[in-house]
Amino acid sequence: MLSTAEMRVSSGKRTQFISITRQIVELVTRNGWQDGILTVYVPHTTAAVTINENADPDVARDMEWFSDELIPRSRHFRHGEGNSDAHIKASFFGSSLQVIVREGKLWLGTWQGIYFCEFDGPRERKVYVAFTG
Repeated sequence: MLSTAEMRVSSGKRTQFISITRQIVELVTRNGWQDGILTVYVPHTTAAVTINENADPDVARDMEWFSDELIPRSRHFRHGEGNSDAHIKASFFGSSLQVIVREGKLWLGTWQGIYFCEFDGPRERKVYVAFTG
């Protein structure tokens, strides 16, 4: 059985890691998804999705800072829109991830959460979710 859903995420900064764990949990519950695989996919070339620590907000802030330090905006990039750094960051983190759903719950580690990674904000974005169970 395949079931899909779409959600929206709004960012307030150019680089921002936004926890979407609660929204994903709500989708799983609302749709009655019980046992299977959940795919979370970002259909944008300057945004990504990742799993990381969700207990200490400093982790997300450190990831934002380090992403910008590692791949800063540069006038040397040739892409005319001026957001090549965002494209590179999105490729490093990736456009999708999978999570096991067991008995209607995300089977994440104790400290793990799902983050939408904005690299060219602020914007409103889409996140597609597919459940196979």
